[in-house]
Amino acid sequence: MIIAAADGSALGNPGPAGWAWYVDDDRWAAGGWKHSTNNVGELTAVLELFRATAHLDDELLVQCDSQYVINSVTKWMPGWKRKGWRKADGKPVMNVEILKEIDAELVGRRYRFEWVKGHVGHPMNEAADQRARAAAEAFRSGLPVPTGPGWSGGEPTDRESDEASSVDLDDDADADGVDRDADDVPATLFDLDEAPDAWQTLTVELSTEEHERLVQRARAAGLSPEEFLRGLI
Repeated sequence: MIIAAADGSALGNPGPAGWAWYVDDDRWAAGGWKHSTNNVGELTAVLELFRATAHLDDELLVQCDSQYVINSVTKWMPGWKRKGWRKADGKPVMNVEILKEIDAELVGRRYRFEWVKGHVGHPMNEAADQRARAAAEAFRSGLPVPTGPGWSGGEPTDRESDEASSVDLDDDADADGVDRDADDVPATLFDLDEAPDAWQTLTVELSTEEHERLVQRARAAGLSPEEFLRGLI
């Protein structure tokens, strides 16, 4: 089982805001915005945690001090979906786009949430809170945001960003289970008659699973799927 804390922070609420998830000092991530809310930070921390661990089969225990987040994900979301993402009074659900993304990430995952009281010295909650607040303060001060090493570990980095996530891609196995390096792709696959400096259009058909793998790898590299494909080619 993976035990992780997820937290958000907003200076002013709304104001400069941050999010963070934390497993240990080698596996954590953070990010934020110049202007957002605490709830957005809390939800985004959960979303980014599920994204960062999407490649794993372990059960995920999410420690969270926001009952709004826990209730949204575990109690209210099924009813909101049935009503077209509207509440019982017919009003639109707040933060619906993030909730939809979380809903998509939950498919096939084994997880549970645990409520912990915030700001009482809970070690993992405090670690996530400190990192979320550091991101919010960085946006307020216009300083590089401490985004963390992500899931794969390594030295924490400071960069200006509105979002940060990481996926551990320690193998290059294709959908058929065969390990392939980008350099192992036959050169003839992309041989073109035109001059090398000319732009070419290449159409690639992907299955849903292959597309999801592409998106995850591109996200881990901080690139769009198109840019990631160009790098492979």
